[in-house]
Amino acid sequence: MYKSIVVVDKLENLPPMDAIVIDFTQYLSDYPKAGEPKTRIVNLCSTSTYLSEGYYCSLLAEARQHKVLPSVNCINDLNAVNTAELPAERCVILPKTLMQSNDTQDLYVYFGWTENPDFKKVAKQVFERFPSPILRLHIEPSEQSISVQVTSLGCHELPENEWPLFAQRIENYTQTKWRNHYNKRSYRWDMAILVDEKEKTPPSDTKALKMFIKAAEQVGIRAELISAKQAKSIGHYDALFIRETTAINHHTYRLARQAEREGLVVIDDAQSILRCCNKVYLHDAFSYHHVPSPKSQFISDASDLTCEKLVALFGFPMVLKLPESAFSMGVFKVESLAELKLKLQEMLSVSALVLVQEYIFTEYDWRIGVLNGKAIYACRYFMARNHWQIYNHSSKKHFSGDFETLPTFEVPKPVLDAALKASLVIGKSLYGVDVKQVNNKAYVIEVNDNPSIESKVEDLYLGKELYMIIMQEFANRLENRGRQ
Repeated sequence: MYKSIVVVDKLENLPPMDAIVIDFTQYLSDYPKAGEPKTRIVNLCSTSTYLSEGYYCSLLAEARQHKVLPSVNCINDLNAVNTAELPAERCVILPKTLMQSNDTQDLYVYFGWTENPDFKKVAKQVFERFPSPILRLHIEPSEQSISVQVTSLGCHELPENEWPLFAQRIENYTQTKWRNHYNKRSYRWDMAILVDEKEKTPPSDTKALKMFIKAAEQVGIRAELISAKQAKSIGHYDALFIRETTAINHHTYRLARQAEREGLVVIDDAQSILRCCNKVYLHDAFSYHHVPSPKSQFISDASDLTCEKLVALFGFPMVLKLPESAFSMGVFKVESLAELKLKLQEMLSVSALVLVQEYIFTEYDWRIGVLNGKAIYACRYFMARNHWQIYNHSSKKHFSGDFETLPTFEVPKPVLDAALKASLVIGKSLYGVDVKQVNNKAYVIEVNDNPSIESKVEDLYLGKELYMIIMQEFANRLENRGRQ
């Protein structure tokens, strides 16, 4: 039996609700609780702003293995903007047969329900596509179809006269069983490999991409390189392999979501991008699943009291990380109270949360490549010269450190075990797990989706066999998808 919790931006001016209602601050600090039952979260915070408290509420719920409505994927779909590569995500075209009226209409939908009987089928269809507690629909019918513009609202964005009805629907919905909404189908075996020719530090160089294409041919997949501008035809492919640096508020994530909806096998999948790209999710998930990692805490203010507590907990130096960053960008080491406060203020101006971690010195980081829960390659990345990170973005001559590629059976057992445990927290896609080792103890720094695989670096030990392993995984998934 699930325990249902309603999370809101603020508790003030709320109508009576027959449910457990807490604000985001309490959910952030008090959950998960030891010994609590399975939990469902109804996120009624405003989610219209990227990296807002409402966004983090759903993100943390997923990290804590709470069932949540809306999911972060749904939030991102509703907040997607119209771009040259992809259509606007929040416009739904439905068949005209779902309603009889020819009038333009605005209405509220609560958990897929509306009190207007003429629009119940429309409301249900839109909720199937965007499972979010409160939706505002702008419906414009034409002769052949219905165009529906969809907006997600937080509870405090509802008109006051709608409160009694919405509170009633909360009570009704929390007693029902939640379910997933999408069925996917398979197509022929053609693969799109997404790349950006202008990217400074792409995940794979030109030679590695050619090796992927050759390996794909040997397992029956015709692969070709595409750019984001060519992504409109993604539905013509059976598989998508993303070899461009990913981010959530970015076309790589939106394209992964679109490809999954159209039945493609995608590596890395949208959920992996979502989980790996946000360090707040990683930290919370590592804590929940007892993955060995550096002492960490995420904070939401830069007050004197908060800074003093951080100094007492971590000492100096300490590491500050923006939730979303790649290739060591958005990661800072601070060594004084003044520097800590200044950097926190700067970082909190662009993100509601900042991750703070203890500083662990090592001469190199382990990178363990993991595919579908199995280690496939191992490297040691050494720090850039006269720098504390692998990449030094302020140096043109010594941008990155040296490396050493090893067979996975030579990796120390604590490092390998920690990497595999961390990867399973994220999923069963392709990951690069960064691990620090101090004596006989391993600390997982992060799990990267879409990890670097370059010629004469990660493939130095396995050679072309590394590319074959990855493409064979695509073939296996395509074959299994075809049997469903």
